[in-house]
Amino acid sequence: MFYRPADGHGLPHNPFNAIVTPRPIAWVATRGSDGSDNLAPYSFFNATAYVPPQVMFASTSAKPDRDGTKDTVANIRDTGVFCVNIVEYAMKDVMNQTSGDWSADTDEFSLASVDKAECSEITCPRVAAAPASLECRMTQIHKIEGEANYVVFGEVVGIHLRDDCVVDGVFDVLKFNPLTRMGYRDYSVIREKFSLKRPGE
Repeated sequence: MFYRPADGHGLPHNPFNAIVTPRPIAWVATRGSDGSDNLAPYSFFNATAYVPPQVMFASTSAKPDRDGTKDTVANIRDTGVFCVNIVEYAMKDVMNQTSGDWSADTDEFSLASVDKAECSEITCPRVAAAPASLECRMTQIHKIEGEANYVVFGEVVGIHLRDDCVVDGVFDVLKFNPLTRMGYRDYSVIREKFSLKRPGE
């Protein structure tokens, strides 16, 4: 099968998100300039550099009350900071609850009964029980092709690791089993890992 996205795929559902999988999930916490807190998941997310450590995520839809984007990007535009929380399998249901199209004044921490804590380096909330949280200062927001597509880049200026996830000096993902996003309404969970040496090592 071959198709041009501009012409349509002819399938019951768009396969694109099922092709690029699994994707890590950024559970992004922000605080609006009015002091309101927001929490929402984004699966177009990844790390982009080691030194300094940097991450990116993309927002691909809009709300009528947010000038062509969503609450998360609007808050970051205003404040210049955000916190990426890593989602463990045990948090799948509360994460999903925060993915709804809630009004701008809704605190998803309260809505989904997610305990929050204050970040250390930025004025922003974080998920208190997350396996890891990355405190970020926004470096760039790029508008890309598409009506409401934005990519947010941030430098990681503070990192929280949950103590039980650090084993013998290693951040062990099998201690919390990362939740990953797939296509359609599908998710997956990491329960196995293996190592490969690079050529010459």
